[in-house]
Amino acid sequence: MHINEREKLKTGTTTVAAIGKDCAVLAADMQATLGNMSYDQEAQKLYKITDYTALTNAGVVGDSLTIIRFLKAHASMYEIEREIEMTPKAMASLLSSVLNSSRFYPYIVQFLLAGYLDKPELYEITLEGGVLERKQYAVSGSGTMFAMSVFDQSYKPNMGEKELIDLAVRAVMSSKKRDIYTGGKSISVMVIRKKKIEELSEDEVTKIIDQIKVN
Repeated sequence: MHINEREKLKTGTTTVAAIGKDCAVLAADMQATLGNMSYDQEAQKLYKITDYTALTNAGVVGDSLTIIRFLKAHASMYEIEREIEMTPKAMASLLSSVLNSSRFYPYIVQFLLAGYLDKPELYEITLEGGVLERKQYAVSGSGTMFAMSVFDQSYKPNMGEKELIDLAVRAVMSSKKRDIYTGGKSISVMVIRKKKIEELSEDEVTKIIDQIKVN
């Protein structure tokens, strides 16, 4: 592969996901890169797939969006045909099959998929389609080292929603500080509760960031 073609594949981000007592929280930076250039400061990296399943994406934008559209379409068909929504585990399996089937000419993507069935669930899906169920938290992207260290130090099982949101934001903030490919205007945050997914507004996230900086 020519060097310039390899440069196009360079992507960077930090996405995190964690399980709390009654919810799962997803968070991500908002910077999209093109090689060594910061291309977009308000990129979307959190996607709602069903009423209680969502995911984060890291990797090539075109590849990610193609797969996300596929998942949304198949989740809708699944619900129409069976009159029940696709479970998070079933969606992780479907995503695994799609990525594994193209492993010799792979999609350059990594997903963290979280949902709520009887309890919060979290799955990490690798480039080749491996599915890793995470009982506590997961991190992806170029800022993994920095965000992971924050979770390693501060995560506790059965954390409350506010505490978990603060931790997820703090983890992404640590990557924005040290990883040159993690950045953007703000931080995206999504909370998955039983039968309800809420994306925090920019103002809400700004207040959390300001409070973390004060403390």
